[in-house]
Amino acid sequence: MAKRPESPRRKHRTGSSRRARQSPEERYGRLEAFDLDCLSGGENLLAGVDEAGRGALAGPVVAAAVILPRGSGLVGVNDSKRLSEAQRESLFASIVDKAVSVGIGVGHPNLIDSKNILNATLIVMARAIANLKEMPHMVLVDGRDSVVCPAQVVPVIGGDEKSLSIAAASIVAKVARDRLMRRLHRLHPGYNFENNKGYGTQEHLEAIERRGLTPIHRRSYHLKTIEKSATLF
Repeated sequence: MAKRPESPRRKHRTGSSRRARQSPEERYGRLEAFDLDCLSGGENLLAGVDEAGRGALAGPVVAAAVILPRGSGLVGVNDSKRLSEAQRESLFASIVDKAVSVGIGVGHPNLIDSKNILNATLIVMARAIANLKEMPHMVLVDGRDSVVCPAQVVPVIGGDEKSLSIAAASIVAKVARDRLMRRLHRLHPGYNFENNKGYGTQEHLEAIERRGLTPIHRRSYHLKTIEKSATLF
């Protein structure tokens, strides 16, 4: 009997579980190989770009662009969501130390409310690229959307699990934003931004019901659970 072909979903799960079983050294080799395969000819500068804070209710959206040298040796770099806060902080320092260049872009809530979160994210990604010390030959962007910049741009769906430079950018963006949110916690201590980082936890939603919105909340994010309190929006 002929073997029944696997469905795309089954293949995806198998590939994901195989990647999860990789050692940090194997993962590093796979991620760097992806980046090197994207370069051709005499090109040698590739930047990875990712963002943090897109789904939060408060605070900025932050993007990072990272250019890594070949053979950076950044074992342990992975999608920031798969790392602990301590691991991200340690890797952030290593990435900044070894990178050819790191650029960061920040989009505050007024930009998000006026442009919508997708357009605001693309704007801050472009800012991060512009803040690099030199323009790369190619830019790999996590996701399906492109960014306007002088370099060749390649969107990579699931890029933070495929590309070393995108994974590094995801860590830099996450750490940079978390540090900003800890500062904002000191200005608005009643919302526990230090721990929830502006995301819609139950505690955060209850704080909004009690206290209303702060200047760093995104007015364009309507919350059905609390829209009955019209004064909040």
